[in-house]
Amino acid sequence: MSLSFFDDRRLARDVHAAASRDGGADDIGAAISRVLAPIVAHDGLSLLGTDPATGLALGSFSFWHQYDPDLVGALVMHQYLAGAPQRPAAPAASSSPAVVVGTETDGSADPGLREILTAHGAGSGLRLLLRDRHGLWGALGLLRCEGVAPFDQDDARRAARLVPALVAALRRYATAGPLCPEVPPLPAGVITIGPDHRIKAVSPQAHRWLDRWSTRTIPSWTPNTLFVSLSLAARTAARRQDTSIPLICAPPAVCGRWITCQSQALDADATGDVALVIQGATWDLVLPSLCEWYGITPRERDVVTQLRTGASVKQIARRLDLSAHTVNDHLKAVFRKTGADGRDELVAAITR
Repeated sequence: MSLSFFDDRRLARDVHAAASRDGGADDIGAAISRVLAPIVAHDGLSLLGTDPATGLALGSFSFWHQYDPDLVGALVMHQYLAGAPQRPAAPAASSSPAVVVGTETDGSADPGLREILTAHGAGSGLRLLLRDRHGLWGALGLLRCEGVAPFDQDDARRAARLVPALVAALRRYATAGPLCPEVPPLPAGVITIGPDHRIKAVSPQAHRWLDRWSTRTIPSWTPNTLFVSLSLAARTAARRQDTSIPLICAPPAVCGRWITCQSQALDADATGDVALVIQGATWDLVLPSLCEWYGITPRERDVVTQLRTGASVKQIARRLDLSAHTVNDHLKAVFRKTGADGRDELVAAITR
């Protein structure tokens, strides 16, 4: 397919429209696949959305088409048990963000990955990092069935052209949901993952969160796979003596309100159980992600942080060594970016 008439803005609108359509998870995934198929032919699709604040490995939301859940689980296990880092580094600016995987001639030289794809009927895969100057916003994964011509470098070059449109579509999707919660809060829930990487126990409160997730247009198997990913990330962090706690922060488009899920190994050597806590997002956890999705600058974030204390514009100006006029300008910019009617609605969006 020629790239001469590639329209980034139209593609972004089409992908966002497909992701936002009414229907079940299968219908939405198929709609996104139909938008991208004329550019890069494929049999299976995964589109992961995340934000630079939480990292690529742990996505905030995702869309799937013709991906076997067992294949996804095998790929997740392979990613972590093969020693892949929790937050993969972005490719060098001069390199292509698209990589062909699972073929004899791919650049990954990973026979284990080829075996996993083959075992699940896939002949080759293509991975695309969705990155701009602000950071990583997710990844696109495409599959072709065994027996079909594998992906090649021409496919990778076409896929690389998708990056601006897909980043724009994901950011629009994440920020199109209600700023303030449209569903009531739930108590925090706990999920335990055993050493065999299977869910061992789910508290009643966590079951309520899962029920709420199931009312959204996402595949029913996605939360379980996400929880196992978090568990593996916690084990990796513990073994590296990394004090950071793996975190997923999902925008209201996923569950009607900002939510977080954190994981932590329950023993020092990370060979036992891992506990996951799922809850409505707290200010400190959600603010970095909200600022990334809405494009709020570091200085604007400083002003927003002061809002939580109930400080007046003059007080904020003194604390940040700014003029009151500058503080008001920052607030106006934040209200415009988020669609908030004023400071009360903005604070409520993050703290309720």
